[in-house]
Amino acid sequence: GSSWSSRTSCLPFSGGFSASDNVSAWGCVGDCANGSGPEQQETLFSTPELLLVTAVCVLLLAVGLVGNTLTVLVVRLHRDLRSTTYLYLCSMAVSDILILLLMPVDLYKLWRYRPWLLGDVTCKLSQFVSEACTFSSILHITALSVERYLAVCFPLRAKVLVTHAKVKGLIGLLWAAALLSAGPVFALVGVEELEDGGGSECRCTQYALSSGLLGAMMWLSNLYFLVPLCCLSLLYGLIARKLWHRRHCAHRDRANRQTVKMLAVIVLAFVLCWLPFHVGRTLFSVSLSSSPHMYTVSQYFNLVSFVLFYLSAAINPILYNTMSSRYRLAVRGLLGLAAGGAGSRGGIHLSARPRAPPPTRQHSQSTANL
Repeated sequence: GSSWSSRTSCLPFSGGFSASDNVSAWGCVGDCANGSGPEQQETLFSTPELLLVTAVCVLLLAVGLVGNTLTVLVVRLHRDLRSTTYLYLCSMAVSDILILLLMPVDLYKLWRYRPWLLGDVTCKLSQFVSEACTFSSILHITALSVERYLAVCFPLRAKVLVTHAKVKGLIGLLWAAALLSAGPVFALVGVEELEDGGGSECRCTQYALSSGLLGAMMWLSNLYFLVPLCCLSLLYGLIARKLWHRRHCAHRDRANRQTVKMLAVIVLAFVLCWLPFHVGRTLFSVSLSSSPHMYTVSQYFNLVSFVLFYLSAAINPILYNTMSSRYRLAVRGLLGLAAGGAGSRGGIHLSARPRAPPPTRQHSQSTANL
């Protein structure tokens, strides 16, 4: 994750942060900290609190890496899971893996934010990759929801618009947009020497502060959360209304309901994991002109947001396994486990699933049941 704030407002940005008084991995701190200089660098959090957060994050790292790697493998190896929906989920899993692989850097900042010993390249690249992956995940969730809307509300049009080739091309465009959006991070952060003699720190550059780049990126971050949130609310409202009006219709709608239900849970998890950060940033801005108690509350809120950021990268495979029998069967087959029990309910077997006729196979997979 990435977190940054302006020298004047001290607003944390997204994801990770350091253990300094103002909880900002991007290091745009300044006069808002409780103090400056080597003698004032004590962390707001106690060692037991840092140990607890570290233990939870390490657990999320292990679970997330295993779960997302299994997602990529089952989509790549099982033809039954090569629907366009799972192409999106596979790409999101790659994004989550990259985010989780950067967790050690954020934990390093949590414990020792200065002096920065990992070099300028690590400082810039870690923030860029994390920001790009965050943007990419948001775009994937939005695009996948649009696809589900087309499949439910305009099924005939979806057969023409939603194909494997087009979805693969769209996924490439989503990654390109995310990388482009995160590009300014290379000018935004860097390793700078502190004037107070506290050593070097991976922080916002003076150029970012003086040019207005920091404020522009904060607006971009807000737009990447608020605009998709509005779109997702509208899309799933329209989908729910359509399915309600057709609640007594055919098996295809039952399949769509299962698919939409799982995707709605994924979207809900995304909102719950990211909303605390935006609330925390608001609390932090208010706390600067408020009581010390409010300031402390905002800092602990940001600490919780730090954990939720990595929870959002680790939780999706758990949701897939909980809500999709086909995914469970594929994972169990990949791990060499027996494919019996609850996972085979409904007679769905990977090896026995009938194939669609060649002319319509590509289109039928776009609305396949999860």
